[in-house]
Order: sequence, then C-alpha cells, then structure tokens
Amino acid sequence: MTNLSIKKSILYGLLASIIMLVIYFVVVGLISDWPFAKDQFAQYWYFVISLAIGFGIQISLYTHLKQLIANGQGSGKVLGVTGATSTAAMISCCAHYLTNILPILGTVGLVTFVAQYQTQFFWIGLIFNIAGIIFMINKIRKVTHV
Repeated sequence: MTNLSIKKSILYGLLASIIMLVIYFVVVGLISDWPFAKDQFAQYWYFVISLAIGFGIQISLYTHLKQLIANGQGSGKVLGVTGATSTAAMISCCAHYLTNILPILGTVGLVTFVAQYQTQFFWIGLIFNIAGIIFMINKIRKVTHV
C-alpha cells in the first residue's frame, strides 16, 4: 500500500466526517432554524462529533480495504470473494446510520418518541460505530494476513 493510497483513505474519511456534520446542520437548520441547530449542537456536540468521526473512520477503513483488494493484495481466496467482502464491509459501514439520523430527527421535533430517547439513540449510534470500525479492521487484517 503506497503512502498516497493511505492519504487518499484518510482524506475520504475526513471528507465523510465533514459532510456528515454539514448534513446535520442543514437538516436541523432547515427544519427548525439556525439558532435551534446551534443550541442543539452545543447541547449534544460530543455525540454529534463522535458520530461524525466514527463515520469518517469507517469510510477511511472501507476505502483502504477497497484499495488493498484492487491492488491485488491478499490471497486469491480473499480476492475471489471481493464482492462479498466489499458488500459486507459497506453494509457494516453505512447501514447503521439510521441510528445516527434518529437523534437528529428527535432534535428537530419530528418524532416525539425519538425525542424522548434521543440520548439513548446517540449511544446506540456510537455502539454501532465502534462495531463497524472493529468489523472493518478485521476485514483488513484478513486481507493483509496480519
């Protein structure tokens, strides 16, 4: 893996984190208003930032895994199941982001139930983030035989 490939993975992760934060502010700001979005961010910044960072890490790891496979690293057996590995990795990486969106919906008052359990949904999102990161690291280890 070249230094450029690693930098590309990190860049994609940073961009993904920034995009997630922008989406947070756009959604909350449009549905409510800018002062409300700022107040909610001030109240829950540690959750929002953590979720965005976790998302970015997963995108970085996913990009890294795709580059490893595309560059022919790993055994033929691993390369033979590239489609399944990539699909499983992407599902792990992104499917759980419904739990990240639910707190935002609660923040803007769209779903009363979600609003009541907003903090719990943030924690669930963080747990899924950690699980996704662990999953991606394990896939990378299998490809690189570490």
